[in-house]
Amino acid sequence: MAEPERLGAPGADESERAIEAALRPRNLEEFVGQHVVRDQLGLVLQAAIARGVSPDHVLLSGPPGLGKTTLSMIVAAELGAHLRVTSGPAIQHAGDLAAVLSSLDEGEVLFVDEIHRLARPVEEMLYVAMEDFRVDVMVGKGPGATAIPLSLPPFTVVGATTRAGLLPAPLRDRFGFTGHLDYYATDELRQVLSRSARLLDIELTDDAGEQIASRSRGTPRIANRLLRRVRDWAQVRGSGVADLPAALAALQVYEVDARGLDRLDRAVLRALTERFAGHPVGLTTLAAAVGEETETIETVVEPFLLREGLISRTPRGRQATPAGFEHVGVNPSAWPLARGGDELPMP
Repeated sequence: MAEPERLGAPGADESERAIEAALRPRNLEEFVGQHVVRDQLGLVLQAAIARGVSPDHVLLSGPPGLGKTTLSMIVAAELGAHLRVTSGPAIQHAGDLAAVLSSLDEGEVLFVDEIHRLARPVEEMLYVAMEDFRVDVMVGKGPGATAIPLSLPPFTVVGATTRAGLLPAPLRDRFGFTGHLDYYATDELRQVLSRSARLLDIELTDDAGEQIASRSRGTPRIANRLLRRVRDWAQVRGSGVADLPAALAALQVYEVDARGLDRLDRAVLRALTERFAGHPVGLTTLAAAVGEETETIETVVEPFLLREGLISRTPRGRQATPAGFEHVGVNPSAWPLARGGDELPMP
């Protein structure tokens, strides 16, 4: 396999977006983790290549940062096809989708990020195009409007979603392969970090890599982001080597604690344990208490805290668990509700 180009070379573009793009694996062999999905997807692609046809449409689901966009790029690369990229919110009208579909060449891959956010008329046009490779273009308005069928060359849709349950059944059924991406184990994240450090020309020690991986929430995107921040600290305040002292110091500067919680995570926990004294709290009230949008709390903060067992969701609202109290150093015995009592002394 050819050696990937290093990013540390003079004149390299050091912007965050360029670095993230360059760190993406280029084929299934380089892709770390997700062994089941990787094996299944590889079989789908190899069979299609052997038959000389476009593979079935692919749906990738899972939390953000686990590699859905990367896998879509790998699908196109493995097929030797051009990749078109769009997203659900970007396609507001059926006519917008018709323009995209009619410009596709045979064998191309269309990647639709956040596919669960497509408008209903767009969804209906898309699943007809996926199944019949046809799009109906409306000409005229009112009673005299006419639908002109336009044939499309075979193509492959790769859809990515963080909320597969929001996809309507007719659209979901058009995907021949559905893969769910799970959070990464710490050992897998260490492999990701080792590869990224090599590409970034960073000297990363094993114990520093272990520390970064353990605080990355099981997410490669976060692991790579923390690695770049450790590199910054090592270059500016350290010896230039991303060793354990540099990793610990950098993670402290950026307020990432030993379990991977950041400032906002701890603010939510402190609100639940101190301000609301262990009482169940509604999402809107909780968001207002920490000064964030409800969507940020629900989609960014809450899933990780739930997975770590630090909060729970009850019919009455969000509530800190005993582990959540312990993590922020608050004694739950002061609040009967936190230890299963019925009475709550209000603050």
